[in-house]
Amino acid sequence: MSDLAKTFAKTKLSALPPELPLYEDAEREDDSSSASSMSSTGTVIPTSSQRPAPAIHWSDYFAQELYLERPEKRDSNSSCSHAKFHVYLTPPGSAKAPLLILHHGAGSSALSFGLFAKEMVKAMPEVGILAVEAREHGSVVWATDGTTDSDLSIDLLSQDLLDILQLTGAKMSWRELPPVVLIGHSLGGAVVTDVANKGLLGNKLLGYAVLDVVEGSAMDALKHMQAYLSTRPKSFATLDAAIEWHIRSRTLRNPQSARASVPSLLLKNPEGRWAWRTDLSSTEAYWENWFSGMSSKFLGGKGAKLLILAGTDRLDKELMIGQMQGKFQLQVLPTAGHFLQEDQPERTAEVVAEFVKRNDRSMLVLPPKVSALLAQGKKV
Repeated sequence: MSDLAKTFAKTKLSALPPELPLYEDAEREDDSSSASSMSSTGTVIPTSSQRPAPAIHWSDYFAQELYLERPEKRDSNSSCSHAKFHVYLTPPGSAKAPLLILHHGAGSSALSFGLFAKEMVKAMPEVGILAVEAREHGSVVWATDGTTDSDLSIDLLSQDLLDILQLTGAKMSWRELPPVVLIGHSLGGAVVTDVANKGLLGNKLLGYAVLDVVEGSAMDALKHMQAYLSTRPKSFATLDAAIEWHIRSRTLRNPQSARASVPSLLLKNPEGRWAWRTDLSSTEAYWENWFSGMSSKFLGGKGAKLLILAGTDRLDKELMIGQMQGKFQLQVLPTAGHFLQEDQPERTAEVVAEFVKRNDRSMLVLPPKVSALLAQGKKV
């Protein structure tokens, strides 16, 4: 389900904050998505007239910004479209250090993990961070006819994530992929769950973490999505107004994170206003595809499992049973909203760091082998 609507999942429309309709700078007409209008022959980098002027630069949170090109490939065994993926990277400090792969939710961006990434490096200085942006959210994929490929089905999003990991490894000249921990928020949680369930990372996958999304509540909320989207502003006069709306509407509860992430959600349209980069209404055809069967996939995937929620009421029956059986770790952050990695980046990083340390095989201290002790002349 869309990140901007998750907190709305069990709230009636009449209960939305009363200040929402009062923004003088908010347009209500239906602007077209700036993402879908991205040139199919250009690059994923917006033009100077469209590029948001970020209130806080990405370099405050990540070491590198990369554009990874996936050439079109078609043969008897595989087929993939030409793509340019946008990611932020902080490389692992050593070959054995884990790499956290962060996938944002629908309508969001990699910078929604900015503050979280900074806190993770504080907690685990050797850890690597790879924050990705999905197609139609900062990355662009082209169909064979040169038009933008806006297919957001879960299988393609999962394949994109795997391709991004491989392309990053090639770009950084890694001899082999580091140990991987997948972390996804909302839609991103569905993507990392699908990747983990398919087992395509083999023994490189240490575990995966899902942030504030479960199948039951997500599926229940889908019928309210279009109604919710119709209530939010279609554009803003300034980036400051957009940041203010996210804070006043309680979509985000951390002003510092809002300043970091909100500018990346918008592009300047021909009228000089800031409109949403991603047209969430147009993604409706994929909503059920994202979350259907997610609980069973989450429980069935190999690797350690972590679920962080903003409230226990989000657990569905299948996950409640799995949690009672000890199949995954559950952590609740009751004072956070849906964007819990933005609202409480330090606490979220603390929970994830503990999870990673507990499941990172390279950090285990094993007893010496008997043969080694005998070679040292020690009695056993």
